[in-house]
Amino acid sequence: MDKPHAPATDRNRDPILDVLRERFADRRSVLEIGSGTGQHAVYFAGALPWLRWQTSDVAGNLPGMQLWLDEAGLPNTPAPVALDLRQDWPDVSFDAVFSANTLHIMGWPEVQRLFQALDRQMPPGGLLTVYGPFNYGGRFTSDSNAAFDASLRAGNPASGLRDVEAVHALAATAGLQLLEDRAMPANNRCITWQRSPDSF
Repeated sequence: MDKPHAPATDRNRDPILDVLRERFADRRSVLEIGSGTGQHAVYFAGALPWLRWQTSDVAGNLPGMQLWLDEAGLPNTPAPVALDLRQDWPDVSFDAVFSANTLHIMGWPEVQRLFQALDRQMPPGGLLTVYGPFNYGGRFTSDSNAAFDASLRAGNPASGLRDVEAVHALAATAGLQLLEDRAMPANNRCITWQRSPDSF
């Protein structure tokens, strides 16, 4: 099979990397949720060699992702693991979680299950960084985001841009406190939360 390729990944990777260099400077192991093609993984793991970058996605995406990992041949990218939020959490260790362009693809019940899993699995002091478009105060931040939301819902009515306030509420329930909500190019955001060191 040919390597899968997501053009948007090439466009957004450098602004995201700027955030990760800062936020993950003291991290050791990252679980990426919804790694997709694997392009982000090889780029970030190559630029952040002190991190063990664990990719994950639904089982059907793993073979294409493995092609990217094999080609890069990096020592800090172990084999991807299957992660379906409707099933059990994989047995992996991490002190940070990263996910890009996933919350608006998942249905809201899957978003809820993600934060429920983090409530059980995120270690004290762990970080969560999420990249993607969000609504604020129940409103789209741009016409392009409104059009994107409409196209998502046309394909899957359960998907769509999430209200950031609702996501913050889920994070708070999981014991995560907001550290930063950074504006990114093309009307996206990069949001980082941290779990309290004494959460257990």
